[in-house]
Amino acid sequence: MPKEIERKFLVNGLEFKNLSRGILIRQGFLSSDKERVVRIRIIENKAFITIKGISTGASRSEFEYEIPKIDAEVIMNELCEKPIIEKYRYRINSGNLVWEVDEFRGPNEGLIIAEIEIEQENQKFDIPDWIGKEVTDDPRYYNSNLVRNPFTNWI
Repeated sequence: MPKEIERKFLVNGLEFKNLSRGILIRQGFLSSDKERVVRIRIIENKAFITIKGISTGASRSEFEYEIPKIDAEVIMNELCEKPIIEKYRYRINSGNLVWEVDEFRGPNEGLIIAEIEIEQENQKFDIPDWIGKEVTDDPRYYNSNLVRNPFTNWI
């Protein structure tokens, strides 16, 4: 069974923007239940449906499949919970790992989260200077929860 092991951190400053070019991602949720998240995502000219299980620590089941972009647009516009998540993603290589930094727009404007996908929960990795507090265990930072309680409502 495919597993995702991912750690999340807040980001200090905007230095990361000098390391990569951001790509717009739009995503909507058909289900944001904590036990099963079903997401539609559009990245440039490609679209995906992703199904994720409940998180246990930094791990959870994940299944992702490419779908036609036109179908994804209809599903997102007509069936997904609102608001739609919009963010720019920056991919930054660090050794043999990749940091993905998401700079949110719209109702989540001002939130910047860095994620790193690892192979084992206790895996060691380098943490760049621009990485801040770890928020892996804080469910407020899950994209599915940012639909129900956007970041701009917190501040």
